[in-house]
Amino acid sequence: MPLVVKKDRTEAVLSAVADLVKTKLLVGIPAETADRAAEAGEPQPPNNATIGYAMEFGLPERNIPARPHLLPGVQAVLPQAVSRLRTAGTAAIDGDSGAVTKAYHTVGLLAQNAIRAKITEGPFVPLSPRTLARRRARGRKGEKPLTDTGALRAAYTYVIRGKGR
Repeated sequence: MPLVVKKDRTEAVLSAVADLVKTKLLVGIPAETADRAAEAGEPQPPNNATIGYAMEFGLPERNIPARPHLLPGVQAVLPQAVSRLRTAGTAAIDGDSGAVTKAYHTVGLLAQNAIRAKITEGPFVPLSPRTLARRRARGRKGEKPLTDTGALRAAYTYVIRGKGR
């Protein structure tokens, strides 16, 4: 019995697989949205990406302890992310490019929200009395690390880009 092709989906499958392979998901603080506005009387502050890095790994030379939030946030959703990307791989083999794109957005949102939750929930090394005094001098009342203005937390997001960009 000869093989009869009723519907050739080769093009759709190859396109969806190419989308999956040629795409990368980046989670963090994109350079184009990293800048922060200076407060009244303050010189230009470091951008949110610089602050995020410093908080993630600490700056021992400036007596700033590490307060990891990015890596633990992403690690917390890794099993869900892997499951979603496996589903995307199956969808790509079925020729469903839309499902691949949707999976990347879903995984990006999972990671973004996990990082933001980690910033909100901690736990982190407490702020020093000196830092708390500086906060109070600026009219701030909060004592939680990483949450002075909320700008760092809001800066975390995700982007989907083609590899090579």
